[in-house]
Amino acid sequence: MSPHPMIYEETVRRALLEDIGRGGDLTTDAIVSHSDTAAARIEARKAGRIAGLEIARTAFHLLDPEVKFEILLVDGLDAKAGDQLAIVKGRARPILTGERAALNFLGRLSGIATVTRDVVALVAPYRARVVCTRKTTPGLRLLEKYAVRAGGGSNHRFGLDDAVLIKDNHIAAAGGDVGEAIRRVRSRVGHMVKVEVEVDTLEQLEIALKENIDAALLDNMDISTLREAVRMVNGRVITEASGGITPETAGAVAATGVDLLSIGWLTHSAPALDVALDFSFTQ
Repeated sequence: MSPHPMIYEETVRRALLEDIGRGGDLTTDAIVSHSDTAAARIEARKAGRIAGLEIARTAFHLLDPEVKFEILLVDGLDAKAGDQLAIVKGRARPILTGERAALNFLGRLSGIATVTRDVVALVAPYRARVVCTRKTTPGLRLLEKYAVRAGGGSNHRFGLDDAVLIKDNHIAAAGGDVGEAIRRVRSRVGHMVKVEVEVDTLEQLEIALKENIDAALLDNMDISTLREAVRMVNGRVITEASGGITPETAGAVAATGVDLLSIGWLTHSAPALDVALDFSFTQ
């Protein structure tokens, strides 16, 4: 399900303002009459998983609420190259002015959904889920995490206030003592807050398992170490593999029995899906 428009409308508005600037759309306003009408097709130029059509719709509606935007292929489905995704009809000026912002969102989010879909398929034979991280484009986190869900993945925490994740620098700040870091956290947070701790070694994991934690992030461990970590945990807490996971290694990591594969590049390095708007004037 797409996020509620209240969540992303201001983000889309800022993108439009960035494009329109102080003087408006100089090219369109000079060439196109206020009364001209048009129809346009949004299509996928390459195959991929679609995400962001409702966000694209908002880009046009913020410029002109009367623009008609008919979605032909809903988010979360796959498109082939050449498939039509939506039809846009109405006054020509807002369609041309909103085109780039709409396509930027749609292409970016569909690219994230596509790479997520592909990794999810690689780990499908196993019980592990693919999750994203906080390595997101500033200002676009909610939308990019939505795109991960459209690709069949799951979300890790959305922000620092979602849950506790004790990382290596936090452990260093607690004198290098994993157990002390966990105890400090538990003394401060409420009973509804989940606590995860990042461990680099099996020795750290053994210490962490003696404390009150909900999940263990197994950071940059090789396959044999991951397998041993899963054996040590024995289902007591959630296990999350993280660090350097690629499409080539995802299946082997999942086969170790971990619960989650945490992959930052889903959001920070996914290439945008090539989408386009074909425009024509109408009477």
